[in-house]
Amino acid sequence: MGHSSVRGEGTRERVRHAGERGWDDSLYEEDALAGRGDGNGTNGTPPTEDSGRPRGNPPRRGKRRVFRWVASVLSLLILGTAGAGYLYVRHLNSNIKKDDLNLGKKTMVEHKANAAGQTPLNILLIGSDARNSKENQELGGAKETFDGPPLADVQMLLHLSADRSNISVISMPRDTVLKIPECQDREKNKTYEATGWTLTNESLSRGGPGCTVATWYALTGITIDHFMMVDFAGVVSMADAIGGVPVCVKENVHSRTSDGKGSGLKLPEGTHPVKGEQALQWLRTRYGFEDGTDLARTHAQHMYMNSMVRELRKSTQLTDPDKLRRLAEAATTALTVDSGLDTVTKLYDLAEELKLVPTDRITMTTMPNFYSQKPYFQGKVEPKQPDAEQLFRMVREDIPLDGKASKRKTPEATKDPAAPAAEIGVMVRNGTYTAQLGSARGRATEIAGVLDGKGFTEAKADAQQTDPQERTAVYYPSVDLEGDAQAVAKALGIPVSSVKKSTDVSGVTLIVGADWREGTAYPKAAVTDDGKAPKSARPLNGGDTGACMDVQPGFSWG
Repeated sequence: MGHSSVRGEGTRERVRHAGERGWDDSLYEEDALAGRGDGNGTNGTPPTEDSGRPRGNPPRRGKRRVFRWVASVLSLLILGTAGAGYLYVRHLNSNIKKDDLNLGKKTMVEHKANAAGQTPLNILLIGSDARNSKENQELGGAKETFDGPPLADVQMLLHLSADRSNISVISMPRDTVLKIPECQDREKNKTYEATGWTLTNESLSRGGPGCTVATWYALTGITIDHFMMVDFAGVVSMADAIGGVPVCVKENVHSRTSDGKGSGLKLPEGTHPVKGEQALQWLRTRYGFEDGTDLARTHAQHMYMNSMVRELRKSTQLTDPDKLRRLAEAATTALTVDSGLDTVTKLYDLAEELKLVPTDRITMTTMPNFYSQKPYFQGKVEPKQPDAEQLFRMVREDIPLDGKASKRKTPEATKDPAAPAAEIGVMVRNGTYTAQLGSARGRATEIAGVLDGKGFTEAKADAQQTDPQERTAVYYPSVDLEGDAQAVAKALGIPVSSVKKSTDVSGVTLIVGADWREGTAYPKAAVTDDGKAPKSARPLNGGDTGACMDVQPGFSWG
């Protein structure tokens, strides 16, 4: 049977649908009073020079659902301690919904094992705004969006290291501009064609969570082993069962503007446990935190999540079988997973692995980003390069984001002398291609010209062959050419660690990678890779109990 083809609407209509749809339009005073924002604080207006970030209407989809999503996902970490009997476990299994892992055309590559034969584990955590059930509809929102296509408003990739020593988390802002690959909805026998530029949260409506997985893989190259998607009916009271989550602000804060916008959160300076409505206010607060943008709200949510993990691990209340039963019931009812996690036993096995990681080895990050200037997407965000690629590469290569990887010996310069620059033959190839951005045209010719200007007059561009590569590198075939290769790298500012021996080349060969798509100088950010997540990812350590939110000027009281 042939597939029917489902084409997306025009760019302007897609943006309207994804950017204006609000799960909490009628639920939350902040969003209802703010009008129709575009998800990052503007109505199509780019950041001003004096503000540094866009301001205006706040984004509107689901701070309350973010809370329930975080609570339900984390509660799964303690499911196995409930001591439930066989029949009850079978009942919980029947609660769990299943879906396909990958709806994309590309097969994800296998993990490379470390020296001990261990492999990492990557789980995509998705929060859906779907309101296609009575329970979810009763939680509120605009009635015209009931039974409409769901959006993936919360997306976090959890990476468990191969040796189970650390966890890294990457959040993707919900209004990230990217290209969604072709996805096949096998249940409906539909093929959703690849899109042009659109918003990442639309991926969920193109066949299900497997398309969100495919979209992440296309952007990051990170192999995803599982997904866990949560809707929120029946999970509202889960945070209260924990007894509250400690949060901290540096000053008294009241999230309320002169015209009535804001979450209503009011806290005195210092650390305080929040639960119920106050916890919801914390998670949806934008006005009052940092610079008043959606990215500040994401930072507050990371702080909350880290604190919640600590509370889940130490809270004696979680030894209460009745409390655990209620948490387990709510979590499994709200959960959709792939076949690799479709039973309580599988979830318990996962929980046991996650529990091996101490909280001070958990690192939360946000994908480095900048505000887009593409038509129809002003105020949305795009991945910031080369920082975003550095973050993705570290996860692909199982490098801890906290900088605590095993120390590797720094490569030394060879003692073999280099020939004069004018006598060194160099072949330059364009390896900048990525699935999201394509190739940066003319890079081989441009960099060959840079080398020529530095005295390497035998540098030639290989226009016929391209080798897609994440990082720029200089290759040489034999030890007698190592000195020449290092001389080329030094002239361009490429670190000696990127000079490598390879039998795939016949002479000194420079491949300009995706980390150097523009400019004639090798990016400093690519050179100064200190083994930690880039600062633009705003890394937050799970063990940092002293983290406090900065208060936006004009939102303090007392």
